[in-house]
Amino acid sequence: MLQIDHIDVYYGKIQTLKGVSLTVNDGELVTLIGSNGAGKSTTLRTISGLLRPRHGSITYHGQRLDRLPPHDIVHLGVVHCPEGRRLFGHLTVNENLRLGAVTQTDRTAMERTRREVYDLFPILEERGKQPASTLSGGEQQMLAIGRALMAQPRLLMLDEPSLGLAPLLVESVFAIIRRIKAQGVTILLVEQNAWQALEVADRGYVMETGKIILADAAAALLSNPQVEQAYLGGTV
Repeated sequence: MLQIDHIDVYYGKIQTLKGVSLTVNDGELVTLIGSNGAGKSTTLRTISGLLRPRHGSITYHGQRLDRLPPHDIVHLGVVHCPEGRRLFGHLTVNENLRLGAVTQTDRTAMERTRREVYDLFPILEERGKQPASTLSGGEQQMLAIGRALMAQPRLLMLDEPSLGLAPLLVESVFAIIRRIKAQGVTILLVEQNAWQALEVADRGYVMETGKIILADAAAALLSNPQVEQAYLGGTV
């Protein structure tokens, strides 16, 4: 589904991605783990068209993404749920969800998708008329994911969905991610909680200082001593 070939990305004169290559197959959940500043979020922003690679290519079902503007990428079914939620706080829950459906022209389909979002997150229906800024942190994360789902993604990119959440809410978010995958949505997940991410993933990549340093099945990465020591709380 997604093929990234040796992309180099810069912020000004500073190179943040150095020859990054990865693949995501249809129906997979692939996770990208690594420490802060490794380049994980930059990778998602580049796929989304918010950043342009200086070298290399990004293809989605054989079509070049690195030449398209972000709104065209969304129309193809590649949808990014960003780190920090990025909600419109002064708008209601329902209004935020409607903004997520910007790619939909069929009102009936939009309402059907919103009902599916409410089935995943019943609390959002209860909070429908509240401003997004009045929601709890966990509810805001649910709304951010729900807004992304309103675009009917074929490839959903989730950036740090558990960031700042209490442990019980983290468990709920990952349960929802499993449900979304079970519905047939392909997922590329960026997550600092490496153990949780590898538990739900099919495959994983480990990033360090802008490079992919390891790639393997998620179960193999969970049992890899290098990964355990660096990212899973292992000891020397």
